[in-house]
Amino acid sequence: MELIEGLHYYINEEGEFVFTRQYHIEKGYCCGFGCKHCPYNYENVRAPKKSELPPKPPKERLKDPLD
Repeated sequence: MELIEGLHYYINEEGEFVFTRQYHIEKGYCCGFGCKHCPYNYENVRAPKKSELPPKPPKERLKDPLD
């Protein structure tokens, strides 16, 4: 995948690359790092880090096809 600034990532005030929700959706899974825009509700993030992350509002999560 070719990464496009503004679509797949942006650079924050600290100069860090931040992947967007669109990037994660195209990637197709939670990588487990606790990314800011993870649409997978941090499903692969391990404890204790997962409990330290803010909960995702339902509108930012991907809809589970089984719901």
